[in-house]
Amino acid sequence: MSIQDVIREQVTSHPVVLYMKGTPQFPQCGFSATATQILKACGVNEFYSVNVLENQEIREGIKQFANWPTIPQLYIKGQFVGGADIMRELFQSGELQKLLAAGS
Repeated sequence: MSIQDVIREQVTSHPVVLYMKGTPQFPQCGFSATATQILKACGVNEFYSVNVLENQEIREGIKQFANWPTIPQLYIKGQFVGGADIMRELFQSGELQKLLAAGS
């Protein structure tokens, strides 16, 4: 199984997936902390998270998977949503809450 297959399996097997640095309990960068806080503010207390610091292949592979150069990356129902800045904009507009409601 290629790393792209592993990532595809992760994003399609879980309704909400966050690729991040660290864990939701102990984020290892400010953007990952922000992404986690936004999801919690939307009422998403449980989501599948992947700590990219534990696997260099996933850390590089996820950037190619979505053609997005930075981490964190949020996926809802297999669809790439964006990073922390896009999550913040969608949250402030109410769009993220709608996407998450549709995804659960």
